[in-house]
Amino acid sequence: MSTPIIVSWSGGKDCLMTLGRLRADPSWRVVGLLTTVTANHDRIAMHGVRRTVLAAQAASLGLPVVEAVLTWPSHNDAYEEAFARALDTARQRWPTLAHIAFGDLFLADVRAYREAQLARIGGWTGVYPLWGEDTATLGRRFVADGHRAALCCVDTTQLDASFCGRDYDQALLDALPSSVDPCGENGEFHTLSYGGPLFAHDMRIVRGESVLRDERFQYTDFLLDD
Repeated sequence: MSTPIIVSWSGGKDCLMTLGRLRADPSWRVVGLLTTVTANHDRIAMHGVRRTVLAAQAASLGLPVVEAVLTWPSHNDAYEEAFARALDTARQRWPTLAHIAFGDLFLADVRAYREAQLARIGGWTGVYPLWGEDTATLGRRFVADGHRAALCCVDTTQLDASFCGRDYDQALLDALPSSVDPCGENGEFHTLSYGGPLFAHDMRIVRGESVLRDERFQYTDFLLDD
């Protein structure tokens, strides 16, 4: 019998690869996605992706979304409270649910933080399907397997703003400076996944405006093409 699991979902490529790994493993049954959103901006936290785009992603992936809702800006205690409430909501919906998957790749401090957070909440186990894998290989496999994503946020202290809005493809991977992790694991960039083999159909998205926030983070807006 498969074990139910929920995926921590940012809308990007790493959590999409995590979803793919879990769906390919008969020991797991993915029941939903858990996403942190900012109520006052109606967007996914950090990635800046619109809530409407998130809903379209989930619909095409065939999974419901459980939201951890924040008001931005916010402090870490508020985030942890919202995350705990979202896990409680998920368990009310799926009473036997006790596992949550993360798309973390190699940052030990981030994994340790997640483990400590889950321990404080109690009754939850973190699962890391991609942990320790070579990020250059992962990035190129993502593209080769037909997944589609675009850069929605770039940390301009680590990568030129011109990369924001570009498709995450072989040309982009070839163009990344050697100092930048191919999967952006050090926060160099974030992505929006919009198509490929896990989606019922590729999402029709339109690139909107790009803006620089906090004199550091370049965001590119993406809208649904109705």
